[in-house]
Amino acid sequence: MRSIHIAAALAALIAIPLAAPAAQGYQHLDDATIVAIFDAANTADIETGLLAAERGSTDQVRNFGRMLANDHRNVRQQGRDLASKLGVTPTPPADSSAAVAHRATMRRLGALSGTAFDRAFLEYEVAFHSSVIDAVTTTLLPAINNAEVKALVEKVAPAFVGHQKAAEGMLARM
Repeated sequence: MRSIHIAAALAALIAIPLAAPAAQGYQHLDDATIVAIFDAANTADIETGLLAAERGSTDQVRNFGRMLANDHRNVRQQGRDLASKLGVTPTPPADSSAAVAHRATMRRLGALSGTAFDRAFLEYEVAFHSSVIDAVTTTLLPAINNAEVKALVEKVAPAFVGHQKAAEGMLARM
């Protein structure tokens, strides 16, 4: 039961910052802000993936963590390369609480070990990817002006779904 409460708290921490631009009523999300949000989401999952690669109690969780870190590192670099090519300087939303929420998530996960860590990590990954997918489809994609930025986000979106489904499958087998 404790892991369900942890997962709910983690999901709330992630959902708020990623949904924040829409929920906070930003009139205009420009491409520089969208690129920054995209970069931050990838960076967050690189860090949680690396934590799982180190702390997971099973080879499956550790391997999943490594895969997440690698996949998100590649996607983040694609975003950074495109931003550089376009001359776009990623500009996070001024009132974003994403970094604070991510640090809290890392502290909470870092305090766990064994199967409690594995479960909380996988529950977090399901919630995180669900929030990212929702933010991408309902807020970010409709606001993207640049065709190349939009194409990149559309190209990598299925990987976010794949990560979510993999985490769900691993959780179901626990």
